[in-house]
Amino acid sequence: MALGPRLDIRQTQSLVMTPQLQQAIKLLAASNLEIETFISEALEANPLLDTGGPAEPGEPERIEIAASAGEEATADQLMLAGGGEGDAPLDLGSVDRDFDTGDGAGPSMRDAEWGAASGSGGDFDDMPDWEQLRAAEVTLAEHLEGQIGALASDPQTAFIARHIIGLLDEAGYLTIPLEEVAEDLGVDFFDAKAGLRLVQSLDPSGVGARNLAECIAIQAREADRYDPCMKALIDNLDLVARGEVERLKRLCRVDDEDFADMLRELRSYNPRPGLAFATSDAGTVVPDILVTGNAAGGWDIALNEDTLPKLIVNRGYFLELNAGATTRESQGWLKEKLADAHWLIRALDQRQKTILKTAAEIVKQQDGFFRRGVAELRPLTLREVAEQIGMHESTVSRVTSNKYLACARGTFELKYFFTSGVASADGEGASSAAIKARIKALIDAETVKNILSDQQLAEMLQKEGFDLARRTVAKYREAIGLGSSAERRRAKKLAGAS
Repeated sequence: MALGPRLDIRQTQSLVMTPQLQQAIKLLAASNLEIETFISEALEANPLLDTGGPAEPGEPERIEIAASAGEEATADQLMLAGGGEGDAPLDLGSVDRDFDTGDGAGPSMRDAEWGAASGSGGDFDDMPDWEQLRAAEVTLAEHLEGQIGALASDPQTAFIARHIIGLLDEAGYLTIPLEEVAEDLGVDFFDAKAGLRLVQSLDPSGVGARNLAECIAIQAREADRYDPCMKALIDNLDLVARGEVERLKRLCRVDDEDFADMLRELRSYNPRPGLAFATSDAGTVVPDILVTGNAAGGWDIALNEDTLPKLIVNRGYFLELNAGATTRESQGWLKEKLADAHWLIRALDQRQKTILKTAAEIVKQQDGFFRRGVAELRPLTLREVAEQIGMHESTVSRVTSNKYLACARGTFELKYFFTSGVASADGEGASSAAIKARIKALIDAETVKNILSDQQLAEMLQKEGFDLARRTVAKYREAIGLGSSAERRRAKKLAGAS
């Protein structure tokens, strides 16, 4: 065969994402506030677009999930308002396969008071440059949430901890009583306190404190300096602020040299650890999805229209421009703008349908949480939701990114409703919260002559359908604050003797 240049025709198949499809995928992952910014830019670029007016026919404004007598809603009970049966959903993802609260008071001493207590005269001479530190790109909430996954012992504690992180002020303090947090989430005080302990174990040390004394105590424990003398000093910060040195030395039972060393240690702690990060917008989070109970015992799910302007094509202006378009270039430009306007309206309409469809499935799957609290969270994965709504897993992933859901229990990011669990005999799986509740019930029923070992607990749970190893049982037992079998035996003997 002769060697030389030649022309060949080859036919191949390849998946090409058009710019419009790429833009539709970005719209799906954007929050309502980001969509509002995008729409503002589109209105400036396209004179045929306008806001206001009645909703387009078939626009999904609300989903209603019906429920009867506590039963889970079925797929047939999901009704999309205005949506016709013939509307085929566009799966955008299918192209992408390549605390104990004490007195309930907030921080008792801040700024100038801490300056007086630490001996810095209120000038913060030894403290970091707050304005420079606040310019950091990472917010306090982002920094803390990034640590949750590696430290959380179970999904329920992680869920509570993330909720508490969202309640922290810019200095890193929790100013809301822990009882109120527990009530909002539908958990007992013990579980809420476990979530707070997890937050208080995160970096920077001192976050999650409910007052200044607790903030300093957390940092002292971290530095391994929280002995009885330091505890007495921290418990009497008001005396430190007033300069009552002699009284403090008597309370702490230390001499002049030790007291001076304790004061130096006290001054090294950060009274406002949260200010080392950028200002968080967590306090102004605007929900994308609103969930409310209805009279029938089900749920109404709607998009937050306050942050989502409605777009229409200004047909009167189009006819006016079309009448004056006498050249081929002007007619081509006008047709392009009209096509862009129609595409954007369809893309936003499809985005609404996809978000509502996904949110409805999440609410249906986590019905127990919305009715009874975080203890009823069930294991849920992106794949389960994707299979139920007939979309690709990557679509669900995009929908749940940067989206917040507001309900009677508070405002939560959609990704928080996806939790891991433990396999069970029925194949449905059981949440970690349910496993811990069962372990606690078995241990509470023990007698001094019949203390259960971790192996016995594992065997009993396996008979009940929970596939747990002994080490897993031990981890859950420790997570709920219950001692080993030997420790429980000693405690019950002492209780019986008393």
